[in-house]
Order: sequence, then C-alpha cells, then structure tokens
Amino acid sequence: MTAASLPAPDVSARDHWAAGHVVSALAPTLARADAERGTPWPQPLASHYARFFRDGDRTVYEAQVAARQARLTRATLAALVDPRHGLVDEVVDGVLLLCEQSSWCWASHDDTFERFGRVTPTVTEPHLDLGAGEVAAQLAWIDHLLGPALDERAPGVRWRVRHETQARVLRPFTDRRDWWWLGVDHPIMNWSPWIQGNVLAANLALEDDPDRRAATTALVAEGIAAYWASLPADGGVDEGYHYWWHGAARALEAQDLLTFAGTDPAPEALDRIRATLAFPHAMHLGGSWYVNVADGAARPLATWPWNVVHTWAQRVGDAAAAQHAASYRGQPGGLFDERASLPRAVGLLSGSWVDAPATAPPLVGRATFPATGIAVARTAPGSTRGLAVSVKGGHNDENHNHVDVGSVIVALDGVPVVVDAGKPTYRAGTFGPDRYDLWVVRGDWHNVPRVRGVEQAPGPEFAASAFEVSDGVAVAGVGAGTDTEPPAGWRARVELAGAYPVAGLEQWWREVTLDPAVEAVTVEDSWRFTDAAPDAVPARSVEPVAPTAWHWMLAGDVELTPGRAVVRFAPDDAPARRALAITWDPQAVDAAVDVRALDDPELTAVWGEHLNRLRLTARAEAPSGQFRVTMRPTGSGSQEVA
Repeated sequence: MTAASLPAPDVSARDHWAAGHVVSALAPTLARADAERGTPWPQPLASHYARFFRDGDRTVYEAQVAARQARLTRATLAALVDPRHGLVDEVVDGVLLLCEQSSWCWASHDDTFERFGRVTPTVTEPHLDLGAGEVAAQLAWIDHLLGPALDERAPGVRWRVRHETQARVLRPFTDRRDWWWLGVDHPIMNWSPWIQGNVLAANLALEDDPDRRAATTALVAEGIAAYWASLPADGGVDEGYHYWWHGAARALEAQDLLTFAGTDPAPEALDRIRATLAFPHAMHLGGSWYVNVADGAARPLATWPWNVVHTWAQRVGDAAAAQHAASYRGQPGGLFDERASLPRAVGLLSGSWVDAPATAPPLVGRATFPATGIAVARTAPGSTRGLAVSVKGGHNDENHNHVDVGSVIVALDGVPVVVDAGKPTYRAGTFGPDRYDLWVVRGDWHNVPRVRGVEQAPGPEFAASAFEVSDGVAVAGVGAGTDTEPPAGWRARVELAGAYPVAGLEQWWREVTLDPAVEAVTVEDSWRFTDAAPDAVPARSVEPVAPTAWHWMLAGDVELTPGRAVVRFAPDDAPARRALAITWDPQAVDAAVDVRALDDPELTAVWGEHLNRLRLTARAEAPSGQFRVTMRPTGSGSQEVA
C-alpha cells in the first residue's frame, strides 16, 4: 500500500489535479458528476444477467454495468479535483456497490450455465474475463489515486476492495492457469493483454504480500511477452484497427506498468512494438474514418487513448506514428474523452500528452502487411483528396472473423464509399455456431463475388493462396508529362479460388489497380474452371444454383443506370462531397441494387439508416474469363469507362 503503486500522481498532488488545464478538460465531466450525486446509481439486476442465457440479450446487463462504472469514474475524477467529503462519499458508494455486485464477469462470458445450469452468478466460482479485469483495474486505480482520502473518510473500504479483488481476480489468475485466453488450446488474441494488464494493475496496487506481487508480475510479464511473440513481424493485426486498441494498445499499456514495476520489454518484443505502432495510421483514410476488417467499425464511436501511441512512438522513434497520434490533440476530446475508462482517463490527463502540440495526420501513401494480407494505398499521400483503396487477403478463420477474402474498400476524399459494414451489436449468437448466419459477417455482404451461386465459406482452409502488392507499376494515366508528376501506379493481386468450395474452380485472381493520375481504382477478376469428375468434388462443395454475381457494399444513396452506378455518401462530418462513379460492361452483367435497412445501433451510428448492395450478375457462365469495374470521382476530368 504505497503511494507509488501505480504510475500517476495521487490526490495529494494538488498542483496536478487542481491545474487549470485539467479542470478545464474535465469541466463537462465535473458538471455531470455534480448532477448525478444524490440520484440512484445504475443497478444491474439478476433478470438482466439471466437474459443472456434466456434470450441471448447481453446489452441490457452490460449497459447497466458500464453506466455504473462510468459514473464511478466521473465521481473519482471529481474527487481528485476537489476531495471534499461529499465527493469522496460518492466514490465510496460506487466502490461498495461494485464490491457487493454478485459477479464482475459479464454474463456473456460466464460459464455458470454450462457448468452448473444456473442463470445467475456462481459466487464461489468467480470467472475471470474482460469484465472482471476491468472492475479490478478500476478499483486498483481508485485505491491508488484516492487512498488517503478513503482512509480518512471511510476506513475499511480499502480492505474490502482488497478482499474482493483477491477472491475474484488475483487468486483465480494465479491458481488457475488453464484460462483459454492465456493461449491454452486457443490462439492468443486480444483478451490476453487486456485481462493481464488489468490483473497487473490490481496486483501492483492491491497485493500486499511482496512475494505474491512479484510472482504475479512475473506471470504477467510472461503473458505479455507471449502476446508480442504472437503478432507477425510486420506489425499487422488480423482483427483490424478496432481491435488493435483492445489488443496491441492494451499490451502497450500493460508494458508501461511492467516497466514501472522494473521489467522492460525484451529486444524481440520491442521489434514487434515498433512494427505494430505503424498499424493505426496505416489504416487511416481521413478524418475519423479507417479501414475496417473483421468486427471493426469504420468510424470509431469514441476517442481512443492516443497518448499511448504518442508516448511509445516517441520512445521507439516512429515520427509518423507520433504525428498521427498528435493529430488528435487538437480535436474535441483530444486531451480527455469522458467515455474513457478510469485508467485511460488518468493517462490522458497525465504525462507528455498534456503538452503535445497538435499536428496534421501523415496520411501515408502506401502500406502493406503481408502476414495478415492487408494493403492500403491512396492517390495523394499526405492529403485526403482523391481515392484510397484497401485490399484484404488472409483466411476465413481469423480473430473476430468475417468471410471477406479479397474484399476491397474504396474511400473518396477520406470517406469510405465502397465499404465493409463492420461490427454488429454483440448478442448470444455472435460467437456461437450461428455466427455465420449473421448477414453482416457473411461473404454475400462483403465486396467479394458469389461464384456460381456459392458464397465464400468460413474456416482456416478457405484462404487466399497468394497475396502480391506492387508499387511503382505502369498504369494508363501515369507519366503523362504533367508539371507535377503524381505517384506511380499501385497494384494488389489476390488469389481467391481457395476461399470457395466450388467444384472445378482452378483459379480466381483479383487484381486491384490504383491510378493516381486519373483518380481511378480498377478491380478486375479473372478466372478459370476445369471439368471436375464427380468423385473429385470436395466434400464441402455445393452444386451451383445460380450464376456468378459480384457484390459491392455502398454507403449513402445510389443512382443506377446501364453500366454505371453513382454513389453519394454525405455523413455528418463531410456533408459536401464528390460522388463516386462505378462503371462496368453493361453487356456482361445484369445490375440491381439491394437496399439493406439498418436497425442495429452500432451500424446506424456509422452508416445511417441503410446500406446498399450493388449486385452485378453474370449473363453467361464461361469456363474462363475476366470482369472489370472501374471507380472514380464524378467530374474528375477523365472519361468513365469500364
């Protein structure tokens, strides 16, 4: 129980917590905390918990839990700014409510029904998941930040925090080493650093036995090192930008705590850190928009803790990553976003981030992550003007997987127009055997073809067999002798045949070309079938029931004419924008637009009330052939041809 248990100033550092920039940044939070005091706290109920096991709903319970913890974070920040008794009492109330909550685990992760047939928590068998880790870390930071004030106002509260955290988190972590998220019979993924970083915070602040503290720290150090080793050397993350923040960024935060505790990353871990720091800004399209794959939103619904990236980028010497992080410093919420958890809020309000000057984002021109099969290019590096395109390779059993091998995203002037729908609201079936019944996950609702009536299939064996990216290639519009030469052309090629359980499909190459000179993206598919004997048909093959169709998911509104679709998407952060024209050979396909109404709040927050699927259906099924679409801004000055 030391003042230096965690790396941030506590309530006694009045020069920090009463400083003008902190009080100013927290003004809306302090006002809300003041209005909440004396009102009923959010109350998760047993019936809310049971709903997950009864009807699959997880949002009602998790919303109440999140609201309770968010209020406690606001109360803690208010007491740090002004540690009067009434404000500390509000924190004590919230802390005791958490201590008396039957489970810190989220119902959607609890094994109580599987093991015991119960729809309420089994308090004698606490389950260590993301939710439990988050509560333990929040209580650890409260203990560190407000310890003296809690001892003065409510003796015994800190003892209760230690008792509950030991029983629910610290002992389960050390006594059970078969948690799947440790990599036991399961690939290591984002849960591992997320939970272990929170366990480490609880251990440093709330474990009074020095031997146990050291032993737990060593276990976490091993776990974080294993996570870094699990990342590819090129720094890519198969879960995409969204889960980078709940995987790599969580590991960076855990690494900060390990360094504070005296354990620096090994050289090989530092290499992985250096590589993965480039991932977020490589995925940046413009403004608040990013390339999204898997369960990721194209536009984040909250500000991420860019201070973490900024600090580490400065540490390893990545100027572009630091520049991109600092571009958020001048935006609303750049110093503090009220939706941040308490540990992340403290980080945003402390350290070098407070004094970081605002910069413009680097908007890199080219980025390729071969190990995960993601490549991005834009026509005008350093500017959102023009086109940006991403191509996805990989396989169909990635973490938070969508069926999307070969999918293409195209942004115009920094905003995606040819899109990936992204992350749905999670429910019981989202990660169960019915996952691939969800439309947002299926191949038919991604920018990939449906080959002879057959969708891509889920599974690690359904994969791109080749992924090739070339920069500086010759394309039609480059080298035209203009005064300012544009960047050379860019091309990505993906072999998709292996992603489809289709008899006789010998090859299916998708070639995506970006021509900066004329602001054009061309996607050309070329294929070849062979005559497969019946006994050569794979067991999972499906007889074709329909002709091949090319699908393109489009945001906004679509105007369809023969051989051409004009897409206009004007989100609230970019209301006045150019349109994108998509053209093709009208003799080769029949075209239709399917309008998909959206009722999922996580999807409507990004795309509005609907998305569109442009469906181009082949009029003939040739054993070999090519089909091409071209995308460019309307009024770009070049003739639009297929």
